[in-house]
Amino acid sequence: MTPALAVVRAQAPSLHEEAAERLREQIFAGALPPGSFLDEVALCERLAISRTPLREALKVLVAEGLLRHEPRRGCFVAEVTERDLDEIFPVIALLEGRAAHEATDRAGSADIAALEVLHQRLCEHAEAGRINDYYDANYAIHEAFITLADNRWLAQVIGDLRRILRLARHQTLHVPGRLQQSLSEHLAVFAALQRRDAAAAEQAMRDHVLAQRDALRDIARNHHSRIAP
Repeated sequence: MTPALAVVRAQAPSLHEEAAERLREQIFAGALPPGSFLDEVALCERLAISRTPLREALKVLVAEGLLRHEPRRGCFVAEVTERDLDEIFPVIALLEGRAAHEATDRAGSADIAALEVLHQRLCEHAEAGRINDYYDANYAIHEAFITLADNRWLAQVIGDLRRILRLARHQTLHVPGRLQQSLSEHLAVFAALQRRDAAAAEQAMRDHVLAQRDALRDIARNHHSRIAP
C-alpha cells in the first residue's frame, strides 16, 4: 500500500460516523423534524447498516444535543425551547462577535476577496428570494469568519452551539422583511472587515446574531396568537 493510500484509508469514516452524518443532514433538512421518534428498525433498513453502528451513531447525536434518549422508549429529535434560545443566543452572539473581531485582524487581501464573492452570492439569493440558497450562503459566510479567526476554542464552542440552533434558525428567514434585514446586517459586518475595523465588525456580528433571536421570538409570538382561543 502506498503512503497516500494509507492516509486515505486511515481517514475514511467508520460506519457509525457515516450514519451520524446522514442523520444530521436529515435533521437539519427537516426530514426528521423536532420531536420525531427514530425507529431503529426502519433506520437500519434505510441506512443499510446493523443495529450496532446505528446505536453508536445515535449516541454521538445524543451527546451533540441533536437527539434526546428516553429510557425504554428510544431516541427522539431534540426540540429547542424558548428558554434554550434565550440562553444560547447571547452566548453565541459574544462568541461569533469575537470570531469576527479576530477574523478582521487576520484577514488578508485574498481572504477579503473570497468573502466578497460569498457576499455577492448572498445578495443574488436575497434578490431572487431563494431562501434555501440564501441560508446556505449565510452559513458559509459564518464558517468563513470562524475559519479566518483561527481560534480552535472559539470554533469548537461555536460549532457545538450552532448545531443546536440549526434546529430552529432556518425559520427566521420566513419572517416578513427578515431576509433583507439579514442581508443588511451581513453587509455591515463585511464593510467593517474591509475597513479593518475589528471592533465594529465584532459589534455588527453580535447585532446580527441577536437579531435572529428577535426573529424567532416573533415567530413564536405569532404562532401562539394564531392558536389562542
